[in-house]
Amino acid sequence: MTENEIRTLIQSWENLALMVRYIADYPEYLDLIMSKALDDSQPENWRAMWMVDKIHEKHPELVIPYFPVLTEFLLRTQNNSKKRHLLKLISEHDIPEETMAVLLNYCIPVFMNASLPVAVRVHAMQILFNIAQKEPDFSGELIELIEQEIEFHGTAGIASRGRKLIHRLRALPQL
Repeated sequence: MTENEIRTLIQSWENLALMVRYIADYPEYLDLIMSKALDDSQPENWRAMWMVDKIHEKHPELVIPYFPVLTEFLLRTQNNSKKRHLLKLISEHDIPEETMAVLLNYCIPVFMNASLPVAVRVHAMQILFNIAQKEPDFSGELIELIEQEIEFHGTAGIASRGRKLIHRLRALPQL
């Protein structure tokens, strides 16, 4: 499979599910999908990131090695669809110590930005929660941030996930 073939295939939703299964059988082509996913030059490339998300659901071991580059890309992409997928992927795994501060500094303003899509903000909130589990001193501040967002920019998604996370944060042992 060539880059041009991938470009053509991601144009159609019907092909995406087939390609996800194909990559599971031929993981050597994941680099080509990833190169499209990590390229913001063409709007349809977000479909490649959707594919990466779906591949991760079925075969996380194929995508996990790409996490450092995915995290780096998250910090510079302006595409909200890609942000949603990237934040979701990152939120489903343990946050490495070396990226914790970077993700903390990235996710706080994302979570508090009411102009961003709710799914992007919810996944950022989940990452902040994951960090608070490792850094209990941050849990009190995070509770305040979540309560503020529920009060001032509360959507159903923010309120639902926020209340659940506040409950879990309050149950964390304090150092």
